[in-house]
Amino acid sequence: MEPVRHLKIVFALLILFLAAAVFLSAAMGSASIPFSDVMRMFTSPDKSFPSAFRIIIFQIRLPRIILSVIVGMGLAVSGAVFQGIFQNPMANPYVLGVSSGAAFGVAVGMAMGFEVSFLGLGAISIAAFTGGILTALFVYFISGNGRSVFSLLLSGIAMGFFLSALMSLIMYLNRNQIENIVYWSMGSFNTASWDKIAVAGPVIILGSLFLMAFYRDLNILVLGDDTARSLGVSVRSRRLLFLLVSTVITASAVSVSGVIGFVGLIIPHILRILTGPDHKTLIPLSMLSGGLFLLLADTLSRTILSPTELPVGIVTSLFGAPFFIYLLRNHRKVLP
Repeated sequence: MEPVRHLKIVFALLILFLAAAVFLSAAMGSASIPFSDVMRMFTSPDKSFPSAFRIIIFQIRLPRIILSVIVGMGLAVSGAVFQGIFQNPMANPYVLGVSSGAAFGVAVGMAMGFEVSFLGLGAISIAAFTGGILTALFVYFISGNGRSVFSLLLSGIAMGFFLSALMSLIMYLNRNQIENIVYWSMGSFNTASWDKIAVAGPVIILGSLFLMAFYRDLNILVLGDDTARSLGVSVRSRRLLFLLVSTVITASAVSVSGVIGFVGLIIPHILRILTGPDHKTLIPLSMLSGGLFLLLADTLSRTILSPTELPVGIVTSLFGAPFFIYLLRNHRKVLP
């Protein structure tokens, strides 16, 4: 089978699976709704369905479904870009300390009782976004303005440990907030809303499309700094641009979902093995695969122990960690 035709089939299958997963997820939950009724509510103007069904589908489940897909897209795309820029398949969207910064911001916000809101986002989401962005900028600064990927990695790791220690201190001094902080740090979509989609959705989608438009430069950066310079690419400015866009995407995702691991690590890793490292196809495939994976994980998290709900980060880790270990043992080289 020709490579181009093969990729077209992969795209078509992913779109088909994602659409099917949306309908199936809408029908599943503590309040069971027949799949046929869900299909009719989506595809026909028939208003004879009970109002409770419509509220459950369009005000509770559909916002959650869409938000989980968007967040999955953002994390997977950011992971693909970070792995390419750092030339390291172990890199993930949180490598610059975005997750630890967001978690620290949430811990501070909860401990101080922030109650402000902006553009439909609550105080905790704002604190998470602000903490993630500021941490990433500080990591870039202390690494010597990104003079090397190695210094960025080390700075991000060091800052992550430091902020984790500060967050633990805040939790120790504010024990009444420990449960809320820990639950947020595990990731969840139980507060999904149309307002959160309206704020985070455009940032994540437009940012992903922006990165897709620069796929040639991303491909060149994967080859190494010296090769990129010889091909006329401004390595430092391009790396900064891609790091900034990917960080904003990640911070937007974290602000509305909490910290969700492994999506941005295993999805790009798997796709590089299956389809190669070309970002022209890697980024759109990551968007579809990341959205599908996180939607399935969230559906499982809210149905497997219904009516009790598991944090979605637990589900992604339970599936992601063993599978990633398998990948490391059997496919050690995934970057050129």
